[in-house]
Amino acid sequence: MESNLIDLQYPIGRPVLPEGPLTAAQRAGYINQLAALPATLTAAARAAGGVRLENSYRPGGWTGRQVVHHVADVHLNFYLRFRLALTEEHPTIRPFDMNAWAALPDNDATPITVSLALLEALHSRWVTLLWHLTDAQWRRTFFHPLYQQTYTLDQALVQYAWHGQHHLAHLHLLRPVE
Repeated sequence: MESNLIDLQYPIGRPVLPEGPLTAAQRAGYINQLAALPATLTAAARAAGGVRLENSYRPGGWTGRQVVHHVADVHLNFYLRFRLALTEEHPTIRPFDMNAWAALPDNDATPITVSLALLEALHSRWVTLLWHLTDAQWRRTFFHPLYQQTYTLDQALVQYAWHGQHHLAHLHLLRPVE
């Protein structure tokens, strides 16, 4: 049973971060995933349907509604981490309690269409920024105090593209069985 819960929690597996720089083609693939995420997340939410979005994709997991709001919340933070790393020397980013954010009252009171629109606008800005970075900028870093780890922007790109696909897979688990 525990293995099945892990499969539901991580339906696409855990992220594997590169040890060295990405190639231009690899970066393009991840940037394209981020560019496509708002539309694919919207389609997945529609496919799940309104009532199913109130259900959890696994026992003890968030509802589909919480997942959609979470992706918008977290990707806003991810975008800001990129901007901090590009404008400050090795900044320490600020972690936050994702479960506490998911439990805030605006998650129940706000239609998911608001977070999907936020995600669309946010990704438009973020992807534009990413396409214009130089190789030297991709090597810039930030420090994550929760994990006690330094990340390059290449590694962050991989992690954040994975994050979108990870939660997209959660919404796919809510679809009706055909």
